[in-house]
Amino acid sequence: MEKIKITYDLSGKNALITGAGGGIGKAIARALHKQGANIVLADIIDTGIKELQQELKIRVTLLPCLDISVEENTVKLIDIVEKDLGSVDILINNAGITKDNISIRMDKKDWDDVISINLTTPFLLSKYALSKMMKRRWGRIINIASVVGVMGNYGQSNYSASKGGLIALTKTLAREFAQRGITVNSVAPGFIETKMTSVLPEDQKKMLLSNIPLGKMGTPEDVANAVLFLAAKESEYITGQTINVNGSIVIV
Repeated sequence: MEKIKITYDLSGKNALITGAGGGIGKAIARALHKQGANIVLADIIDTGIKELQQELKIRVTLLPCLDISVEENTVKLIDIVEKDLGSVDILINNAGITKDNISIRMDKKDWDDVISINLTTPFLLSKYALSKMMKRRWGRIINIASVVGVMGNYGQSNYSASKGGLIALTKTLAREFAQRGITVNSVAPGFIETKMTSVLPEDQKKMLLSNIPLGKMGTPEDVANAVLFLAAKESEYITGQTINVNGSIVIV
């Protein structure tokens, strides 16, 4: 039997990806670029995206070292893309940080920093992107949440709250802008093979794997495939939803 190859046509669409220098951000950029989208890479650390720019070569705009926890920079970022490419059609809110500790020992600054980057910044970027998308009556916003936003996690009250809040923000924005031809969805990765998980001790990895029914960690490409679908025309009747890419560690 001949295999059916699924492709999505994103030709002419402009996609802004935050946190583009990380493993998941890079995978998303590659997936959208392969289907014809013009890519804008944004990350406060420029090493990863410079390498990715060289790899992809074309249809890539580079915006390193922009601190999007500052509101003025979120406005600037959207304005730069609108001016250079004409539109922000697809916004991928992927940037995120962790500052772990059990709740009783967590500094307020560590709480504030994580909430700022992981939840407030996606709200601000969405706000300014939506004001442009509304006029064009088309847009895709995809928020990268997390399985811990659904189930919680020891030592991550700030991160869990930020990702749970991002899922709730997704649902609200979806309701507010559905009639304008804009869809807003989120993807909630489970434990994914990235630099962050590669440094875990072997015994901790074994414990994690024992709780995943599929018996393995996911890959950045698994997350990117879900994002690609949500960015495409084929998902136009899906909004306000969260795709859980977690190997069934949590079933919701």
